[in-house]
Amino acid sequence: MTTRHDGGPGVRIDVTGLTKRFGSVRAVEDLSFTVEPGVVTGFAGPNGAGKTTAMRMILGLVAPTSGTATIGGKRYAELRRPSQTVGAVLDASAFHPDHTARDHLRIYRTMGRHPESRVDELLDRMGLAHAADRRTRTFSTGMRQRLSLATALLGDPRVLLLDEPSNGLDPEGIAWLRRFLRGLADEGRTVLVSSHVLSEMQQVVDDIVMISKGRLVAAGPLREMERDLPATVLVRSPDAAELRAALLSAGGGRTRVETVSDDGLRVYGMRDADIADLAGSKGLRVYGLTAEEAGLERLFFRLTGDGDPAPRTALHAHGPPPAAVPPQATTPEGNRR
Repeated sequence: MTTRHDGGPGVRIDVTGLTKRFGSVRAVEDLSFTVEPGVVTGFAGPNGAGKTTAMRMILGLVAPTSGTATIGGKRYAELRRPSQTVGAVLDASAFHPDHTARDHLRIYRTMGRHPESRVDELLDRMGLAHAADRRTRTFSTGMRQRLSLATALLGDPRVLLLDEPSNGLDPEGIAWLRRFLRGLADEGRTVLVSSHVLSEMQQVVDDIVMISKGRLVAAGPLREMERDLPATVLVRSPDAAELRAALLSAGGGRTRVETVSDDGLRVYGMRDADIADLAGSKGLRVYGLTAEEAGLERLFFRLTGDGDPAPRTALHAHGPPPAAVPPQATTPEGNRR
C-alpha cells in the first residue's frame, strides 16, 4: 500500500467476506479488500460487476447477505456523525428540479448540522458560484456532478466514495476531476472511485481493486501490477500462421502467441526487434510491429482470462481514498438507515 500521509485525516475501509444475493442472483460474492488513506484507489470492473452494490453496502444503504464493511472500525450505522466521516456520490441526478444549487446545499447543510459558511465555500471550490441561484433542472451533466461532490463535502469528510464520477464529463471536466481527486488524497483523505472505463481510471489512481461478476480479481498498487504484465507486441503479417509457428518454436516455451485477426498476432514475451529478426530469417513478411504499453484493460483481461491465456492472479487487496457522500446517501444526524 502506498499511503502518502501517516496520521492523516483519512480512516481505513475494511471489507471482509462481503456477499449480497438478490434471490438467485449473486451480485457480490465473498468480497474482501481494504482501502487506505492518502491515495486514490480505483474500484474497477465492467458494468454489472457489483461495484455499486458493494459501495452501497459500505454505506449501509444495502444490507449484506453476509460479511462486513467498516469505516474506521465501525459500520456506517454506528458512526456518530456520519456525514463528517463519509461523503459519497452514487447518483449525480438526485436533485429537486426547482431547487437552486444554493438551496440544495442549504438543505443538506441543515440536515447535517454543518457550518453555514460551507455552502458558499463549496460553490466556489466546485466552480459553481456563477450558477448558485440557477435551478438544478437547467444544469448540465458536468454541473450536476460538481453539485453532487459539493453535497458530499459539506461535512468535510475524511472518506469519499464516488461511483462513476466522470460519467458525462467533457475533457476539461475530466481533467478537473483528476486534479480534485489528487488534491483530496494529498490531504490524507481516503478516496475510493469506481469506474468501468479502465483507460480513464488509469490516469488518476494509485491503487486498484478489480472485480468481475461480483468477485475480487486482484488488488494492489497499480504500478506493481503493471510491472508484472509481460511485454506484448502486435504483429501484422500475411504469413501469420507460419510466423506464429516460428515464434512458438523460437520461444522455447517462454513466448505465447494469440491470434487476433486473419493477419494479426499478439506476441507475449518477445521484443519487437527479435520478432522482426526472426521473420526476416524465415523469409516471412511483416507489415506492422507495435509494442503495447501496460494498461488496466490489458491487466483486467489477463487476470480474468478474457483475451489473454494467462491464469488468474490473486494479489493483496486494499482500497482508495475517502469519497464524498451523495445526496441520496446523506441522512440527518441521528437518523440511521
